[in-house]
Amino acid sequence: MAAYLGLDFGTSSVKGVLIDEKQKIVATASSPLKVSRPQSGWSEQNPEDWWKAAGKVVAALRKMKPKMVAAVEGIGLSGQQHGATLLGKDGKVLRPCILWNDARSFRECEEIMAREPKAVPLTGNIPLAGYTAPKLVWVKKHEPHVFEKVAKVLLPKDYIRYRMTGTFGSDMSDSAGTYWLDIAKRQWSDMLLAATDMRRDQMPELFEGTDATGQLTPAVAKAWGMPKRPVVAGGGGDNAASACGIGAVTDGAGFISIGTSGVMFVSNDRFSPNASKMVHAFCHATPNTWHQMGVILSATASLEWLAGVLKEPAPQLTKALGPQLKGPSPALFLPYLSGERTPVGDAQIRGAVLGLGHETDRKALTHAVLDSIAFAFRDSLEALEAGGAKINRLMAVGGGTKSELWLKIMATVLGVPIDLPVAGDVGGAFGAARMGRVAATGTDWRKAFSKPKIARTIAPEKSAANAYLDQYKRYTKIYPAIKGI
Repeated sequence: MAAYLGLDFGTSSVKGVLIDEKQKIVATASSPLKVSRPQSGWSEQNPEDWWKAAGKVVAALRKMKPKMVAAVEGIGLSGQQHGATLLGKDGKVLRPCILWNDARSFRECEEIMAREPKAVPLTGNIPLAGYTAPKLVWVKKHEPHVFEKVAKVLLPKDYIRYRMTGTFGSDMSDSAGTYWLDIAKRQWSDMLLAATDMRRDQMPELFEGTDATGQLTPAVAKAWGMPKRPVVAGGGGDNAASACGIGAVTDGAGFISIGTSGVMFVSNDRFSPNASKMVHAFCHATPNTWHQMGVILSATASLEWLAGVLKEPAPQLTKALGPQLKGPSPALFLPYLSGERTPVGDAQIRGAVLGLGHETDRKALTHAVLDSIAFAFRDSLEALEAGGAKINRLMAVGGGTKSELWLKIMATVLGVPIDLPVAGDVGGAFGAARMGRVAATGTDWRKAFSKPKIARTIAPEKSAANAYLDQYKRYTKIYPAIKGI
């Protein structure tokens, strides 16, 4: 008997999925995380919290399935991208990790492009405040005492790898989001590193997501109840890992992730950038594969924000709307609570609500927020199609898929059917577990990363399509109108 573990280090929680030799999920667990916002636009976490949460997740799985945990032979890692985890020579963390949705380094992006004019052609991406490289430029400028001590820069999941194995490694998909990677060649770029006063020795070793990067140390293996000292796979950025979990690894296969952030993801057999529309063109977690992403910074985060303001849980807000979709909300919401990536690439813009009247109640506001995320996904769809992608249907994963109404809105606005996999709530962790299995067994990843069974399909609501198209057209006029204010 053999088992495999996937750990997904998200923004709001760490999730764990345990699978057997046939890739059947036998147990899941999670542990919550908190985000610190010391200043407006800032977003940080303590890396030690990730490690503690990982231990809690493994302990919970061990309590449920002790024999299966003891049989783990491979572990895969999935994680939130772009976070700057800075380590000194002693391997200790120098400051809290600056997260993907931190907007402080927007000016440093302009400095990188000015210092290295070839940066955008080389990477196929315009540097954004969320990326790792601008964060280090900010640290050098504002915290020079920290910058001079930096021996390694690790992404969140790769810091956990270091704690698990004692090795410094990263995979191609996650590293592509640092702005230090030559994405077409799948290697660190000395030119991009020099543009931010960084060195190659400060970077981890690069691996494919399905490669073995090391084994659990004896101490961690003992603490986690894993006597086989399982190998740890390269893993992937959260979205690439989710793609491995749902089989989106072939050219044109895609999905949407409705989580804290929102992602529209399409797999490609070649590097296909479209920087002008802020499409992320990154390496995939599988060898010789790339992907495109449209990214929304505040997806379910927008709904959680409204829930906090109205002091009512988000599920209750959406439930109050009922299951029927007749048309869009009369109010319009712009979900740019911490800036936006696709298609505007603006870290400084903030959200707005339009069309408020005396009759506007919490239902109208909730509906407007749900509509707005669908419109933001429509922006990404059009940007991806402008870059050459062809999307006829999409699979959906993430916490937002629990709302039937939201899925109907999404399908209607996007104009494509949306498939829901049987295990849609554990996409990243499940994909990580699959990578752990491939790393441990040498199985062909093309066969291992099969598509899951579909629980159900949500079709567009044709009767509401025209009204939503008109509302989307109004939505697209908001940002140009308020940008200068």
